Amino acid sequence: MDRILQYLSSYFDWFFIPKITVFDVIDVVVVTLIVYELLIWIKNTRAWTLLKGIVFILGIMIVAYAFKLNTILFITRNVFSIGIIAIVILFQPELRRALDELGRNRFTDSIGNFFAKLFGVGRKEVTIGLSDKSIYEIVKASLDMSRAKTGALIVIENDTPLGEYESTGISIDAAISAQLLTNIFEKNTPLHDGAVIVRDNRIVSATCYLPLTDRNDLTKELGTRHRAGIGISEVSDSVTIIVSEETGSISVAKKGNILRNLSENGLREQLLDLQIKPVEKHRKKSRKGGLKI
Repeated sequence: MDRILQYLSSYFDWFFIPKITVFDVIDVVVVTLIVYELLIWIKNTRAWTLLKGIVFILGIMIVAYAFKLNTILFITRNVFSIGIIAIVILFQPELRRALDELGRNRFTDSIGNFFAKLFGVGRKEVTIGLSDKSIYEIVKASLDMSRAKTGALIVIENDTPLGEYESTGISIDAAISAQLLTNIFEKNTPLHDGAVIVRDNRIVSATCYLPLTDRNDLTKELGTRHRAGIGISEVSDSVTIIVSEETGSISVAKKGNILRNLSENGLREQLLDLQIKPVEKHRKKSRKGGLKI
C-alpha cells in the first residue's frame, strides 16, 4: 500500500496547484477589466483599423523571419520603433476621448470621493442642469426655427467644461428665452453663424466654433452643422440640438451619436436627462475650522 501511495505521489509531482490569495484574484479581475475595456474602445474607434494593420505587419514579420528576408525585417523593425509616436499623433482625438470617459467613470468618481473624504473635504448639495422653464424655451425656439427652416446649433454644457470653445465666440450671458435664441440664429444677422453654448440656464456665448467629427460613415445628408454637433459630443458629455436649414428637421447629438427627425416630445425627452438634479459639491475646510466654498 505504501508503495502504491509513493508511486502515485511521484507520478503526480508535476501537478502543482499554486497558493491563491485574495490579492491574486483582484489582480486577475483588474487586468481582465482593463483588457476588456481596451478591446471595446478599440472596436468602437478607428483603432480597430490600426489593430488590423498591426496584425498584418506582424504576419509579414513572421513570414520574413521564417524565410530570412532581412530587408523586410529591417523595415518592419524600424516601423515599430516609431510606431508608438505615430499612434499618439494619429489617434490623439480617440485617446483624449478615452481619457475623458475614464474621468467621468463612476469608479473614478468613487476614488475621487474617497480622497476628498480622506483630506477633510466636506460636501454640499447644489443643483445643476436645465430648469423646466429653460427646457420649455429651448423646445419652443427649436420648433419655431424648424418651421421657418432656420439653421441652429445649441450646445448644452453638462459636466465637461466647454470654456475653450466658449472663448471662440462672443460673450452674451443672458437668460434663456425662445425669442433670444430665434433672434440669434436669424439669417443675415451678426450672431447667426456658429453655435450657442448654454450653461447653468443661461446663454453664455454665441458664434462659437466647434470641432468637426472625422467619422466617414455618416450619410452625405448631414452637413457641417451636424458634423460639428457630433464632433462636440465626441469630446464632451454635452447635448447639442441641431436644426437643419435645408429640411427644418431637429436632431440631437450626444455621446458621439445623433438622433434625427425628432418630434416635440422626442426633443423634450432628450432634454429631460439634463433637468435640474441635486449634486454634491466639495467644500474645503478653512484654517479656522469652518467651511470654505
